Amino acid sequence: MGGECSASGSESVDPGAMSQLSEDAVVRRLGDRLGFGLAGNALIKARQHGLTVTLQDYVSPTGADAGADQTPPPELPWIPRPHAVAGGKPSQEEKKAWRQQMRQQREQLVLWWLDRMVQADHQLRERVTWFWHGHFATSVRKVRMPSLMLRQNQTLRRLALGLFPPLAQAMIIDPAMLIWLDGNDNTAKAPNENLSREFLELFTLGQGPYTEDDVKQAARALTGWKVNRANGSAIFRPRLHDAGSRHILGQDGEFDASSFVELVVSQPGCAAFVISRVWFRLVSATPPGPAAMARLRQAHEHGISSLLEAVVSEPAFQDEANSLVKQPVEWAVGLMRALDVRPNELGYKQARHLLANLRGMGQLPFLPPSVGGWPSGAGWLTTAAALSRVQTARLIAEPATLTSDGARTPTRKRVEYVRRLLGVDHFSTRSADAISQVADRLPTAIAVAACSPEYLVSG
Repeated sequence: MGGECSASGSESVDPGAMSQLSEDAVVRRLGDRLGFGLAGNALIKARQHGLTVTLQDYVSPTGADAGADQTPPPELPWIPRPHAVAGGKPSQEEKKAWRQQMRQQREQLVLWWLDRMVQADHQLRERVTWFWHGHFATSVRKVRMPSLMLRQNQTLRRLALGLFPPLAQAMIIDPAMLIWLDGNDNTAKAPNENLSREFLELFTLGQGPYTEDDVKQAARALTGWKVNRANGSAIFRPRLHDAGSRHILGQDGEFDASSFVELVVSQPGCAAFVISRVWFRLVSATPPGPAAMARLRQAHEHGISSLLEAVVSEPAFQDEANSLVKQPVEWAVGLMRALDVRPNELGYKQARHLLANLRGMGQLPFLPPSVGGWPSGAGWLTTAAALSRVQTARLIAEPATLTSDGARTPTRKRVEYVRRLLGVDHFSTRSADAISQVADRLPTAIAVAACSPEYLVSG
């Protein structure tokens, strides 16, 4: 989630100067921003219910999540890296076998989460879990252990919609995070500032409201936490902790990991920073003005779910100008939901092609490019990514279980059929012409429509 701006210095936007969307268009936008899209009959039903009811269906769903129940987490056994025995070194065969096991687990993990995104009925929790994955961006490339990435994912999901402090507390000692940001190597004798620096700059406060000495003292507070090689859990080793008083953010005390997080999240800038990150991803690159920020701060005090409900109520959320380019994963998951296609039912070869194509577009779950997360905006619409996007759309459209209505629809009416199927409000003349040229091949027409600007951009 790199390149995001803070909420400071923003100006209020006159709601009267905005071009407000119709309620039907806002409902569709809500589906894009708080879930992975509304399309077909689901979109028709949501529009019949109206914005207020649909919003409540997202933030306060009732009943069990049957779709999520159908996608239980994979069994990823903890397999320690090969280690030296009796003074020797692991053999090349042992290391190769271990790497192969990790690759298999990694593919299984990514496909499982994509499948869950597609299947989950309670879309908001899954979408916000995806948001937090970009916020606390952690990559399996360095962590190496898919089982640790799964644990972090489950923690993010469990705490996704609640208060921010418990989530921050969990992440500071999360095993995958400890490895990713070198907290595992942070000891009293050899302080490592990576985790403390990124926690302050990218996770909680942004740039500026702390000093280099704050970073150094915070690193001391975080010493002593290690990942247990026997089972992958986070354990505290007092002998590695730098005990004693320290001065952090203007306060003196014998801070440890927990009290350090408590201090940071109590800073006035923390709520504003988290709100600005949510706003950037779900509304606009233009930060909320002072009046909107005050309203959002009040909602944030009651948890992320309340914050999101308040965000949707802001005039800027309903401003026609605030369109966002869908990230590749959001786009692909939305397309699979619209076409009733499950990643885990594609077959081994096609599933691997799906993962390769997402990587070609620049985004694969559990593989953010850096601790700053993924980019946003028009950067996803590069020529280099276009081929992978077309291939992905075709891969998803080919096995789609289309209703008999689609097969019976005359060729001349298939542009309209595809528009309704994907939940697009309208196609431009150029997009409609491109779809009509291949309308006799319905999967191809769907793939062309899925790559149109009208589908790629959450308007």
